[in-house]
Amino acid sequence: MLVAAAVCPCPPLLVPEVAAGAAPELDAARAACADALGVLAAARPDRLVVVGPADETGRGQYPEGTPGSFRGFGVDVDVRLGRGRPDPAALDATAPERELPPSLAVAAWLLTRTDWVDAPVAGLGVGELLEAEQCVRAGRELAAPDQRVALLVMGDASACRTLKAPGYLDERAAGFDAEAARALGSADIRALKALDSALAHELKASGRAPWQILAGAAENTPLSGSLLYDEAPYGVGYLVAAWS
Repeated sequence: MLVAAAVCPCPPLLVPEVAAGAAPELDAARAACADALGVLAAARPDRLVVVGPADETGRGQYPEGTPGSFRGFGVDVDVRLGRGRPDPAALDATAPERELPPSLAVAAWLLTRTDWVDAPVAGLGVGELLEAEQCVRAGRELAAPDQRVALLVMGDASACRTLKAPGYLDERAAGFDAEAARALGSADIRALKALDSALAHELKASGRAPWQILAGAAENTPLSGSLLYDEAPYGVGYLVAAWS
């Protein structure tokens, strides 16, 4: 069953080396993420699953130890998911080692900044067009009844909050983000399931599918939520929440 969840944004700019001179602008977001991950650690789960948007048509699995990198963003920073390394027996020696998508690389970087418990960690990359019901079903599968499971859920709200935003200004963005923030801050599972996937895609909200996976995992649990951060630097909605 799901015992705790943390919701964090996933811009590579959270990594100070990527942000460079602009790094202080996201200090408050980094601090909120650290607080949310502290809630996960305090729950002492048997297993942590990191969920984030990825360039997948459906869902992609990333075992503990999968490497990631921010070299594509111009900095020499490498990470690994969790503390372990992939089981050599489970790898195809003829295939190149698969790397974490950026959202899960950011999650791996966040985990290195916390006193994470020694619970196994796995990653799940989710295609941003995955339908809501598929997301909810995937969440139910993650919340195995015989384990204490925690989720670290990565994803951004809309990218259309200002004229200079990546998706330009869309007047629908503020309302979409406000509803997402309210739902995440109050652990409103029904509202998360009801988020409009088509509108989320138009607003470039990468968090919609991961949030709906969280909603499926949290069914029939008594978790309550707390919104720790809600800002839109660079015209992109960044939300941090903790469920416990």
